[in-house]
Amino acid sequence: MSTEVQFNNNVAKITEDVTCEDSKVTKSTITKILSKIKRFQERIRKHIEDNYVEFMPNQTSADMYLDEGELLACEAENLLQAICSETNAELHHSNSELVACINEFHEMYLDFRVSHRILKVDDLFQCVEDANSNKEYLVVLDHLSKLKSLIYGESDVDCNFQKCDCYDTIMVKYHIQANILRQNLEQRFELLVQFTEKQVSHSKYVTIQVSKDVNQLQDTVMALFQARYNPIGMCDFLLENCFEPLILKPATLEYIEDNHDHVQLTLSYPLKEMGKSLRPSYKKVFENIKFVLHCLANINVSISNDQQVFSIIGDHIKQRLLSLLVEECLMHAIPKTISEFEESTLVEDVIQFEHFLADAFLINAETDGALSDFTEKFETHFREQFNNKLLDSAMDIIHKDLQDMALIAEKNTAEDIAKNPFLFPCCMVSKSTLELIKLMERILRQSHDTDDESLLNVISVILHSYVGMVPKIHGKLLESIPQQSALFYNNCQFLAHWVTTNSEKGIPTYPALVKTLHITGSKYLNTQINHQQKIIMGILKEFDISDAYTVGTAPLKLLRQCLGQLELLKNVWQNVLPDAMYNKILCDILHDFCNEIIRCVLTTEDISATVANELSELIGVILEKVPKLFKSKRDMTNIKSWMKLVQLKTILSSSLQEITEQWCEGAAIFTANYKVEEVKHLIRALFQNTDRRAKALTSIN
Repeated sequence: MSTEVQFNNNVAKITEDVTCEDSKVTKSTITKILSKIKRFQERIRKHIEDNYVEFMPNQTSADMYLDEGELLACEAENLLQAICSETNAELHHSNSELVACINEFHEMYLDFRVSHRILKVDDLFQCVEDANSNKEYLVVLDHLSKLKSLIYGESDVDCNFQKCDCYDTIMVKYHIQANILRQNLEQRFELLVQFTEKQVSHSKYVTIQVSKDVNQLQDTVMALFQARYNPIGMCDFLLENCFEPLILKPATLEYIEDNHDHVQLTLSYPLKEMGKSLRPSYKKVFENIKFVLHCLANINVSISNDQQVFSIIGDHIKQRLLSLLVEECLMHAIPKTISEFEESTLVEDVIQFEHFLADAFLINAETDGALSDFTEKFETHFREQFNNKLLDSAMDIIHKDLQDMALIAEKNTAEDIAKNPFLFPCCMVSKSTLELIKLMERILRQSHDTDDESLLNVISVILHSYVGMVPKIHGKLLESIPQQSALFYNNCQFLAHWVTTNSEKGIPTYPALVKTLHITGSKYLNTQINHQQKIIMGILKEFDISDAYTVGTAPLKLLRQCLGQLELLKNVWQNVLPDAMYNKILCDILHDFCNEIIRCVLTTEDISATVANELSELIGVILEKVPKLFKSKRDMTNIKSWMKLVQLKTILSSSLQEITEQWCEGAAIFTANYKVEEVKHLIRALFQNTDRRAKALTSIN
């Protein structure tokens, strides 16, 4: 309910309780006080107009009127209380003149309160100026706080006050004084606390100097922050020139406190970007940050019940500071080995440092949990980094050249392998594969020593990475160089053998790993074998013996080219692949090669004696050269078409009778490798159509 409505209700009550005689006395009293108020109003109106409207030279001061105004205000308030207690029900109907007088008195009283408010404001402005002249900034701040409550109130008096002509001037003057206070405080603060930086050559030097006049320093800081000081410049300086470099770069600190006037902290650091290996240890970082905060400790005063200076600074920098500490310092301080992990005090040190920051109010321990989160995940971070380091080591090995090789299982002979299939055959493997196995064996030992089964998963990841990455990294060499595919095959087989040997140690999904290694190694070797077969078959496409009179020199050149290619395969495969594997592969290739030569001869319709002799000589070259591709003739037994080729040479140089006899009488020398139609075709091609030939053909069935 408004003051005016309240007053009218009081007037109604007065008319009910006050007698006619009393109303005369009341009216007389009201008239006297109204007269005093009007005279007082006139005097202070001139004062207000001079100071806030006309801006005349200040001849009077508010304190000349304040005491008088306070007395007059008390007298008016007492009268209002008396009126409220003396009025009666009949007065409202019988004495309208008194009611009008009371209304006039109420309105004049409100105006008087406004005038009195302005006098208080004016007096406070004078007090502000006096306190400023004495550099009593906390007093100035208190006066400005009182001014603010007088200027920005919400009562009826305040509303009337805000309608006055002088209100805008008063408000502007208030803001000017507030700005002057902030400027004065900032100037004083900059004298008491100095932040400087300079660059010399490729280094930066940062100095923080703090006055030892603690009382003046803390009074200034408190007033400054209560005056809504914006600390963003100071916060940026501390973060960018102190905390961030202390985390990222090797810094030198010098703390001097023997000066009588101030303490001083100087730090220097290089400007160029530093490698992570040159960054300071986390303990050094913690120590240096503590030095900075210790140097500034005397400015860390309480601004309010829940705010310290450091908490205000922390609001601006703590997110970036904590992020830098975790990502650029603590994550790099995680131990590299299990033994270092077991001996590390990193978690305890971080918890202690977090308590220090919280005690200094730079962070809030309940809401700023970056450091706590790091300590809780410390073991997880270690495992991830340790495993990633192992994987990085594995990837470095995987990128190494395959052709840098070494002989393994040298003592395991073919006889030993036949007796014990679990032995790995003698062959060449890449030295990188031996390094990889050495790494995985170290992982097995660490897993056993620490009972950490998660390390076994790393072995699976390494082997899957091997079969996936080697074909990508060395793909072109695997395609173009036969030795590379042979080595990769051996590597995969040896890794599979190692996994099988260590299967009881808990390597995850080891059967699938073994299968994948076998399949991958075989895939790329088979691709190379097919490629070599295509090369030889491509050469033999030009093998032409259709001339009825002579074979010529071209077929011999083609045969020598094929044999040269086979000799090349011998040089790159024989001492690399296991003997059994080498023999099988070469036998398969030679089978196709011999089969193609046989096919060419068997499809020739007419072979003269001269051509037959020349073909026999060509086959003789093959029969002479091919055994040299093997360590022993026994290794050639898997060339399925070999005996057929040998017999073809025999047929080409034999008479009709000899062929017939060997087919019919010779314990099936030809019948084991030749079909009836093939022998008959050769007879028709080699011999003219005579009765003897017809008789021979009849005998072959």
